[in-house]
Amino acid sequence: MNRLKIFVEMQAFGVCTWMAEKSGIAVSRTRLFFIYLTFLTLGSPIVFYLIIGFWLNLKKYFSQAKRNPVKYL
Repeated sequence: MNRLKIFVEMQAFGVCTWMAEKSGIAVSRTRLFFIYLTFLTLGSPIVFYLIIGFWLNLKKYFSQAKRNPVKYL
């Protein structure tokens, strides 16, 4: 069971972790809230999750590009 949890956490975008850090709430509570909200609203928060996940990946990509500039000849 622990291996499954680690696999899911590594493959996810980290949106729930990011929201928990910003709001000061435990990550497990944020994930449970997201799961319950998804079931209650028939999946509409998944779109929000994907948009935020895409934005966080772009943010990480651009921050890494600034730290590793490419030298042109």
